[in-house]
Amino acid sequence: MQRRTKHLLLIIFSLIAVAVLIWYGTRPKPVMVSVAAVERGRVESTVANTRAGTVETCHRARLAPAMGGQVVRLLVKKGDAVEKGQPLMEFWNKDLEARLHLAESQQRAAKASMDEACIRAGIAARNYDRSKQLQQQQLISEEQLDTTKSDMEASAAACSAAKASVQVGNDQIAFAKAQLSQTKLIAPFKGVVADITGEPGEYVTPSPPGIPTPPAIDLVDPSCLYVEAPIDEIDAPRVKLDMKARITLDAFPKQAFKGVVRRIAPYVLNIEKQARTVDVDVYFNDPAQATRLLPGYSADVEIILDTHDNTLRIPTEAVLEGNRVLVYDPKSATLVERTIKVGLANWQYTEVLDGLQEHDQVVTSVQREGVKAGARVTLEHNAT
Repeated sequence: MQRRTKHLLLIIFSLIAVAVLIWYGTRPKPVMVSVAAVERGRVESTVANTRAGTVETCHRARLAPAMGGQVVRLLVKKGDAVEKGQPLMEFWNKDLEARLHLAESQQRAAKASMDEACIRAGIAARNYDRSKQLQQQQLISEEQLDTTKSDMEASAAACSAAKASVQVGNDQIAFAKAQLSQTKLIAPFKGVVADITGEPGEYVTPSPPGIPTPPAIDLVDPSCLYVEAPIDEIDAPRVKLDMKARITLDAFPKQAFKGVVRRIAPYVLNIEKQARTVDVDVYFNDPAQATRLLPGYSADVEIILDTHDNTLRIPTEAVLEGNRVLVYDPKSATLVERTIKVGLANWQYTEVLDGLQEHDQVVTSVQREGVKAGARVTLEHNAT
């Protein structure tokens, strides 16, 4: 009997061992997860542009002739630095130069005629004064005095007419010079030649109304740059002038530039197939830092609405819908779900007001298969 009991116990223990082995071999394997420790630091509330912004220059002139003309002299090339008032391009203007020379010649002739007429007027005035004295002495008649007076008045009128002719000549010269100036492109400010359309011998025309054409000279001032970026109409009311911002560019992926909001467009853009946006201009805090940048670079801006320092924070990617997080329990090597109270948040960090303690570890790889509350997990070797 005793022997049968021992045999039965042996069978039972064997079955239990087999069951344990089967359970151990078939249970789900631990899921590998990434975690991040709850820490203290800065959390910012920010808004960002909906589409890529563009680096713009504070001064840009797309220069074109006021009237069509043939290029005869190109005085600069692409990339040249120019000073304000420096000639850039000249067009054929022989006819206008001739018109100016004619106006100057006519003006010289008018001035000579004026000198002659005014000298005659002076002589006539002196004759009249002498005639008055003679008439008072009864040496000439009243009729002779009237004649000298009429001569004086006529000479004075001729002098005034001659002066007016000289003024007309001055105006004609100014008009001719104005026309002649339209055949030259002059730098309106100190800058750099970004592009040139037209070579000597080619014909350049101004843009017809409503039909933009490439400028003859595209002049930019790279010493003053800013970023124009579209902000979603929902976020725009929270953006204020003088708010701090961060500027990032694809051309400089490892560098962020500090900026400040200087302009908020007073209207909403409604571009077809695009969200309605408001353009915001963000200027670089340090213009010298932006000298390496080129107008036209694509750029993104992150405008800082509010900031909390030395507050509990976790990576925003760890926050699930409903402000839930998965916390790693090192004792059981499993995940525990908690609901937290959040404060400020951006794409990088979320402020934790309640529900977590400093140094707790939250799962950041929440999208991986099998990551859920109660799951057995192992930490990635670089997890902290």
